[in-house]
Amino acid sequence: MNAPRPNADSQRIWLTGASSGIGFALAEELLGAGHHLALSARRSGPLQQLSERFPGQVLLAPGDLGDASQVEAIGERIRLHWGALDMAILNAGTCEYVEAADFQAAMVERVLRANLLSAAYCIEAALPLLRAGQQPQLVAVGSSVTYFPLPRAEAYGASKAGLRYMMDSLRIDLAHEGIDVTLISPGFVDTPLTAQNDFPMPLRWPVSKAARHIARRLPARPVEIAFPTPFIAGLLLLAHLPRRLQLAIGKRLARPATPTPVSPKDEQP
Repeated sequence: MNAPRPNADSQRIWLTGASSGIGFALAEELLGAGHHLALSARRSGPLQQLSERFPGQVLLAPGDLGDASQVEAIGERIRLHWGALDMAILNAGTCEYVEAADFQAAMVERVLRANLLSAAYCIEAALPLLRAGQQPQLVAVGSSVTYFPLPRAEAYGASKAGLRYMMDSLRIDLAHEGIDVTLISPGFVDTPLTAQNDFPMPLRWPVSKAARHIARRLPARPVEIAFPTPFIAGLLLLAHLPRRLQLAIGKRLARPATPTPVSPKDEQP
């Protein structure tokens, strides 16, 4: 069934990783505000639930965003239904933790594909649609982990650092086209993915609070949305310490125990 074209009072938004966590909660916020959303994730069940709760506002666009051909097909589906996008929110991603005693390049490749390459595929599909939209905005969900190196976060941190740099560069290159670029840098958020973490998560926010915070700040088109403020301030302070002192702090955070690896999911910590 074809989705209706949005009216002039709502935005046409492509949201990825919408099946759980921040993505699902943010979809609820944006749909509740009257926007029209193209929702993507590997699992289509939660997307269908949102479509039933918000009839006429949802364009179902499930798929594996790590597969360039599937992303291309999603972009074409959006083009055929809406012809343009006003905003793309790239939220899909995963987290796996490195064990240095058994370092596996394949795991790094998996995380990079889920968090960085998939975003690049989506950007390629989204930019032609954003260029045809009204006051276009490109948004990606990064992570506060890029401010300070943490134990076992080699793969996740590298993928999010790459995403940060890509978005920062795109902000410059797209400025002359009037496409604003926003990076979201959350601290710990209470999602099914972070629920599997077996270490302390200071100042963790409920997912509904995080989604409201993001939705309320997106209209201002900021360069970055980082939260919670005390947690971000602490990480930035640590990042300005001498490298030897950073190493000493990192060593105190590290543990000899080996946790259970986190399974990939369509959401973002």
